[in-house]
Amino acid sequence: MKVRFDQIARECRNTHNGSMMDIPIVGLEHIEPYDMLLKNSDINVETTFSKTFKKGQILFGRRRAYQHKACVATFDGICSGDITVIEAIEGAIYPDLLPFIVQNDDFFEHAIKGSNGALSPRVKWEHMANFEVDLPTIDEQKVLAEKLWAAYEVKQSYLKMIDATDEMVKAQFIEMFGNTHILGENSKQWKDVVKIINGKDYKSVQVEDGGYPVYGTGGEMARASEYLSPENSILFGRKGTIDKPLLIKEKYWNVDTAFAAVPDSKFLNYIYFYWHCKSIDFKTLNKGTTLPSTTKVDLLELWVSIPEMSKQEEFASIVDQADKSISELRKSIDAIDKVIKSLINENL
Repeated sequence: MKVRFDQIARECRNTHNGSMMDIPIVGLEHIEPYDMLLKNSDINVETTFSKTFKKGQILFGRRRAYQHKACVATFDGICSGDITVIEAIEGAIYPDLLPFIVQNDDFFEHAIKGSNGALSPRVKWEHMANFEVDLPTIDEQKVLAEKLWAAYEVKQSYLKMIDATDEMVKAQFIEMFGNTHILGENSKQWKDVVKIINGKDYKSVQVEDGGYPVYGTGGEMARASEYLSPENSILFGRKGTIDKPLLIKEKYWNVDTAFAAVPDSKFLNYIYFYWHCKSIDFKTLNKGTTLPSTTKVDLLELWVSIPEMSKQEEFASIVDQADKSISELRKSIDAIDKVIKSLINENL
């Protein structure tokens, strides 16, 4: 049975009045692309947000929908106006199936086509509402939802193994190098050993295929005919997600809300430098209020310890072995994602 989205779900527009003490605050930066569950938030921070959400409702990132941000709230809280709060209409759909409909590529493609705005496109509920989906019976929906959530749980177990491997590498870094941020005999400021490349809007160089990847802090988001930054450099968020550096091993175009940090290979192995960057407390660099931000000047004033190159390369070799294990885990995750998509495509 084909139904419109607003026949099975509704937008929730409740707002909060009064104290925000101890209430979780969620912005777009807290929603991980393609992740089904909300895992991040801030608390007791200054904010202008007032929209409320409840545990079990779906948070959909309506600004820059191409970032594919939508998740199930795992707690009550307050969120940004750039997030649409959605809940299932009782009796119209098996509730546990709705998150997979929202996370489906078809739903996001529909949302992206209806987005308006040049620099920061947003999609309205009225456009999301007319998305159409073929629904089986409630009993069949229940069976499908159980299969999908079971596959998701297996995927999460693999992701936990990746996190454990990441923690092992982090511990090895600390054991070998200690605190690499303090001023010491072998320390240098970034401005002496690191080049920072500003990002730019990519629309004028965007291509459908080929070219170079366009990266934001959420990952690859388009393709470009030109590149700004070299391979083996580290991507930093300038606004929004400033605390999740990415190591990019190919030439790429960084968006206007991101910096690229290029380490001088005479002093820094890029893998060592990346793990140094991962240990930075970016909260100390935040210049924003409602939207976290940092500056090029702040980054260039940072310090980095310069160990013997042989020791940096030894650590890089350890990371390489860990990356091979992670690569195998990601292949398993990709296989599970294909199963999830196949189940959705065959049944909806």
